[in-house]
Amino acid sequence: MPYDGRPLVVAVTGAASGLGRILAARLVESPAVRRVLAVDERRGDVPGVHWRVLDVRDPAVAERLRGVDVVVHLALDLGMESDPKVRTAYNVRGTQTVLTAAAAAGVHRVVLCTSAMVYGALQDNEVPLAEDAELRATEEASLVGDLLEIERLGRRAPRVHPGLSVTVLRPAVVVGPEVDTVLTRHFEAPRLLVVSGSRPCWQFCHVDDLASALEYAVLGKVEGEVTVGCDGWLEQEEVEQLSGIRRMELPASLALGTAARLHRLGLTPAPAGDLAYTMFPWVVSGSRLHEAGWRPAWTNEEVLAELLSQVAGNHAVAGRRLGGKDAATTLGAAGATVALVGTAALVRRARRRRRG
Repeated sequence: MPYDGRPLVVAVTGAASGLGRILAARLVESPAVRRVLAVDERRGDVPGVHWRVLDVRDPAVAERLRGVDVVVHLALDLGMESDPKVRTAYNVRGTQTVLTAAAAAGVHRVVLCTSAMVYGALQDNEVPLAEDAELRATEEASLVGDLLEIERLGRRAPRVHPGLSVTVLRPAVVVGPEVDTVLTRHFEAPRLLVVSGSRPCWQFCHVDDLASALEYAVLGKVEGEVTVGCDGWLEQEEVEQLSGIRRMELPASLALGTAARLHRLGLTPAPAGDLAYTMFPWVVSGSRLHEAGWRPAWTNEEVLAELLSQVAGNHAVAGRRLGGKDAATTLGAAGATVALVGTAALVRRARRRRRG
């Protein structure tokens, strides 16, 4: 479906790196876009954009958005090592400020990007999930809580600011340069953790496909809540065969209990609840994008191969990346046990430090 409107002025927050950089470079080449404003705390290297260097939490962003038609807000802290309270404060305050500033500047559309994780990973999820499926994720102290709050702000904004529309993209497991999440680190383990009785279904989304889907949202080809990912999904057995990584199967009580203890001790970045995303399906249909004529350029098999290439040489257990002595100790002793069981030495070491 070709775009037949007037050329747009588009602002992209978080444009100096990652997905924001990829999208800004893509929009510069789009004949439907007249001008791209790149908003970030530092100037990046995207040619052809107009830089606005400031913190997205600064109310002055409203003045910088004058004359903009569409804002794509990608300035989020998704870091694995970020302090959860600091990260949440940045993500929520930044989104609030951008939405309010966009309305004040006369912007008519804001595009947000969260994750299909907001649906939750549950045993009784339909495969695939429709866009209008209930959001059943639990917030805990994880990044998913930030994303759910961002979506609440997005739903509220058009009611508070008539004339402003908000589109939200919810990608599957994102893979690409600079992407580092608890789910990509799952493939840095020497064995793939499988919880007994679970039925994992793996669906990926390459950042290039996500950027092209965001462009559809910028041009108004899709609206509302939109899911994006590769077509179909991979069963756990297919992932093991393609990756060559064998499984480590553990009872649910042991896996979840150990994950909870490790997180409580500060040894792993993600709460135990995030383990559900490797246990149960949260595959999405992408139906709204497909109806608009969008198709992914990457398959699940291709994205998995890309992911394995990117994480080669890294070692992580339960989402905690290991290096030096930790890697030698944990992985050397983990030849047969690996995964969560292999973190017992780290737990003992933390307890000794506390007693000392």
